[in-house]
Amino acid sequence: MEWQQFVMNLDTLNPASVEEILVRHGAQSVTFSDAGDVPVLEPGPGETPLWNNTRITGLFDPGVDMAAVLADLRSSLALDQLPDHRLETLADRDWEREWLRDFGPMQFGRRLWVCPADSEPDRSNAVIVRLDPGLAFGTGTHATTAMCLEWLDAIDLQGRTVLDYGCGSGVLAIAALKLGCKQAHAMDIDVQAVTATRENAAQNGVQDRLTVSAPEREIDGQFDVVLANILAGPLVELAGSISDRVRSGGQLALSGILSEQAPEVLEAYAPWVDFDEPEFRQQDGQTWTRLTGRKRHS
Repeated sequence: MEWQQFVMNLDTLNPASVEEILVRHGAQSVTFSDAGDVPVLEPGPGETPLWNNTRITGLFDPGVDMAAVLADLRSSLALDQLPDHRLETLADRDWEREWLRDFGPMQFGRRLWVCPADSEPDRSNAVIVRLDPGLAFGTGTHATTAMCLEWLDAIDLQGRTVLDYGCGSGVLAIAALKLGCKQAHAMDIDVQAVTATRENAAQNGVQDRLTVSAPEREIDGQFDVVLANILAGPLVELAGSISDRVRSGGQLALSGILSEQAPEVLEAYAPWVDFDEPEFRQQDGQTWTRLTGRKRHS
């Protein structure tokens, strides 16, 4: 079967309005992508960020009247003509996994690998996290996630408890469980992230040792290891709350921080945490920071 694909630059159009029209005409999928060259690297918790110049793509069955779709777009959006757009005919493929062409096995540290479900690293001692990320942010490809995964691979997690604060896809909590922690809790305010984390945990066979929740108030007690890979602003704002989740003498890792934001984050946690030397990594012209340390004994 051949599919019909409609691609259009949004310019100043409201993304939600255009998406609603495409869905109304039976779009099997609707995706947004960058029509320029301004990557969105780190969405804030609960955000679905778009680009300054965004492109929308709708995939339709071959029987859909695309002329009617175009007419409805013009009418509903009060346009004499649509922004730059095109119609394409596509051969049938497994579209849900099409993006995985560019996502292969990735190694973090000595043992840890993140792989799509149908690939295998050529290492006998590999600890493998199976991950098809879907909706939620966090595959390990971004420097902030990569640095956290490498840190998990380097520390002793045997028999310990872990909190993944702002879990995204759940990759950090799942990796910790695969590396030997006895129990993990993953929390995110984004419902899509909670759903993705549960699905990924089941795919990796660790769902029985992972608690997943949305509101912070559902987090119970303190943890031996706490990771928060979010953004500098929320990290500073939540410094007291996140520090409270680390048991006395426990370890903390903070990421999602640009290098110039690191001093402010360090200052916010200084009342509770003794930090190691920061870890820095460059990606796409920006320098990101991972901060790790131990909570002082009270």
